[in-house]
Amino acid sequence: MRSQAARLTFKPLTSARWGDFEKLFGPRGACAGCWCMWWRVKRSVFDRGRGPGNKRRMKRIVASGDVPGLVAYARREPVGWISLAPRPQFPVLDRSRVLAPVDEKPVWSVVCFFVAKGYRGQGVATKLLEAGVKYARQRGAKIVEGYPYKPPKGRLPDPFVWTGLPAMFEATGFDEVARRSPSRPIMRRPVR
Repeated sequence: MRSQAARLTFKPLTSARWGDFEKLFGPRGACAGCWCMWWRVKRSVFDRGRGPGNKRRMKRIVASGDVPGLVAYARREPVGWISLAPRPQFPVLDRSRVLAPVDEKPVWSVVCFFVAKGYRGQGVATKLLEAGVKYARQRGAKIVEGYPYKPPKGRLPDPFVWTGLPAMFEATGFDEVARRSPSRPIMRRPVR
């Protein structure tokens, strides 16, 4: 099963790939109409836009030429997603006491993963993280930062770990740099 992750390719989400993103996220927009807008807009705006509104906002970002993340493909089938960009593109992070900036260094933030149901548990998210670090480095990032969730005990259903798990960040060379909540470490990887 893990061989599925070994054969993945990764592409930036552009207007030309919007249909693949829609297919991956499905009619519900991945998790409850999110369309990966949770970290990008105020909570009230997010809640009002749940579903079609959030989809339109994400489509505008993509149409503007900004790349909000990477799509993973198994052959030509979209099977995974990582949202990453310079931290200022995720203003909700700065409103969080737990995820407030660690210091003044500019970072790229990894805020979300989504993996198609048939591909979960096969290392796809870890491969997406590796590809995301490479992509950020190619665009001038010096530090990539993530905000994985550490469940208090046991295993959570996959949709509840959409920011990733500490183990996958550790496996990809990230180190914990802060923890203001028992369940939410801030992890960083310097890239050169």
